[in-house]
Amino acid sequence: MQEPDSSGGGGIMGNLTLNGSSSGQITISPPAVAGTNTITLPAATGTVALTSQVLTWQSVQTANFTAVSGNAYPVNTTSGAITVTLPASPSAGNQITIVDYAGTAGTNFILINPNGNNFQGSTVGGGINVNRQALNLIYVDSTQGWLSSSQQYAAATSGIYSASYLVVAGGGGAGQSRGGGGGAGGFQSGSATLTKGQVYTVTVGGGGTAGTSAGTATNGANSVLSGSGITTVTSVGGGKGADGANTNVGSGGSGGGASTSSGSQSGGSGTTGQGYAGGSSAGGSYNGAGGGGGASAVGSNASTDAGGNGGAGSSSSITGSSVTYAGGGGGGSNNNAAAGTGGSGGGGNGGASADAAGSAGTANTGGGGGGGRNSTVATAGGAGGSGVVILSVPTGAYSGTTTGSPTVTTSGSNTIIKFTSSGSYTA
Repeated sequence: MQEPDSSGGGGIMGNLTLNGSSSGQITISPPAVAGTNTITLPAATGTVALTSQVLTWQSVQTANFTAVSGNAYPVNTTSGAITVTLPASPSAGNQITIVDYAGTAGTNFILINPNGNNFQGSTVGGGINVNRQALNLIYVDSTQGWLSSSQQYAAATSGIYSASYLVVAGGGGAGQSRGGGGGAGGFQSGSATLTKGQVYTVTVGGGGTAGTSAGTATNGANSVLSGSGITTVTSVGGGKGADGANTNVGSGGSGGGASTSSGSQSGGSGTTGQGYAGGSSAGGSYNGAGGGGGASAVGSNASTDAGGNGGAGSSSSITGSSVTYAGGGGGGSNNNAAAGTGGSGGGGNGGASADAAGSAGTANTGGGGGGGRNSTVATAGGAGGSGVVILSVPTGAYSGTTTGSPTVTTSGSNTIIKFTSSGSYTA
């Protein structure tokens, strides 16, 4: 078929040859649409498949949205910046157009989130920061990702980018005198889209207080990651272990271990998606206490005089190597029976010998404290370990602006920002 006729009439005209002999002139009016269109000639009837590259215009967008390939979007940023998230699994040849609808992109950017793919050959997003400009994108391949098919745009360099995070809360303190192990701090990991110039606040939760007398153990404190444009991540502090003289077990990110002077008690509950419940105490008078729950397992139940082990924590490779966090504390025992051991990920052990205090959870792991052991005197439980918050950002996008003195390292193409105390990061 020849090129479309530009003489008018709105149709498509050209010469069609069938089997090298039968020919005739065709006119399709009104204009053909994408798909299969039937035409009739004097000598033969056949079909012509027409492929359209025309994008479908959508309604004006006034809030963050996820774009769909094959569409064009007018975006109105009069009320504030808008983030356009590109498709997660594009194919070569996919196209999207984005236009500054109200001429306000110079003040309130239209930000492009590449959604895990490359944008102009980089993982760093871009966008429009000049009034009345358009961005015509075509997905090429995984190396370059989305490229501009025209020059009618201005890139908002390093406008947005994806960062990985780990947020672990403080572990719970353990109870005294056959004390339950402290529950691990809540463990959460994932990714968030950060915006250039925005401040992201980090709160690192402290470990819970050790039980030195009845009712003095406390839950760990929450750890939080928050900032403009992201969903606040709050990991809940670990639950306190119960005291041998009472039943005040704590629930939290992971639950504290139970302890009682008479009968059996259930451990504290964990938080869905963050940790597990603590173990139960043994039945009967003055018996062992349950282990604190961990990020990946419940605390073990006590067995007669012996304390239960703390629940295992969860591992993360956000720093470039695998590290386990948020283990539950071991439960305290009675007399000369064995105390529970702390769960992997910083959980403290129960008292090692008769009348020995429990061990503290490891700092900056969110591990629960170990329960105090009892023989002739009441002994203290261990304090919970403090939490930690870690960000991993593309090295090319790292701003270098932080507060709170985090440790900054690199791993491959990422910069790792590890907060062991509260602070902030400016993207």
